[in-house]
Amino acid sequence: MTTEPPYLRIAGEIRRRITSGELGPGDPVPSTRRITQEWGVAMATATKALAALNQEGLVRAVPGIGTVVAENGRERATAPGRQLSRERIIRTAIALVDEEGLAALSMRRMATEFGTSTMALYRHVPSKGELVRLMSEAVFGSGPPGPRPTGWRPQLEREARWLWKQYEQHPWLARAMANLTRPMASPNAMHYLERVLSALTGLGLTPKQMLHIHLTVLGYAQGVAMAVELESQARQDSGMSATEWMTSMEPRMDAIQTTAAYPVLSALSVEDGFELQLGTLFEFGLGRVLDGVEVLVEGVDRT
Repeated sequence: MTTEPPYLRIAGEIRRRITSGELGPGDPVPSTRRITQEWGVAMATATKALAALNQEGLVRAVPGIGTVVAENGRERATAPGRQLSRERIIRTAIALVDEEGLAALSMRRMATEFGTSTMALYRHVPSKGELVRLMSEAVFGSGPPGPRPTGWRPQLEREARWLWKQYEQHPWLARAMANLTRPMASPNAMHYLERVLSALTGLGLTPKQMLHIHLTVLGYAQGVAMAVELESQARQDSGMSATEWMTSMEPRMDAIQTTAAYPVLSALSVEDGFELQLGTLFEFGLGRVLDGVEVLVEGVDRT
């Protein structure tokens, strides 16, 4: 049996107070500090509990006062299914998985989020797999803003950077779409493919070469993006950012390096002050991948 996360239990108790009338419109709800004291949780958990209630429209933030019950908060809290629709299920699922990862998603969990039954959800979305597909489809719903640049390389850079931005904003997306040999039936994702192939059209490349270029760039972006999801999960598990974790590991790393077993690595760490940033890594690798594509394009016989 899945244990309900602490922030959901806290949100549920505050929701109960609103539903029962114990807290009325305009009344302050427990602050994050009060929640940490009353429930014995971390500040981040308290913040998530209030954010969940805010997303439901039950509470609102008032400058200088704090978080209070919204004017129609009680009606929202007691409304069965709270305006259940496919679009709202998708939006809520994306927000949930952005915060907690794909492993947190289940139809039972979504029913808890809406205060309804799993059967009510199935009337709108037939399965978890289909929900993930719809979530991915929604993320791919809009392409890069602005006019399309000139030249195949600027166009591929634009598409790859747009894709990377989606992966940064939605760490679960790379894993959800990672199976290159069994792609999702996603019209919006196909629009991305169409834009990439259009950038490669007219260069003298064979259809197989064009598809391999697309899959190489896509696979590279997905591979680096997997680290975004891992970092997000590690932050939840440890409660530390990557920088805080590295700081905690410094004594152990220094002890290892003083053995002189890794002279090249030690020299790089000291002289260059290297700090891994996934965005910087992505840009560096993207440049090298496209350098290789450029060699291929320049070598095409157009006679």
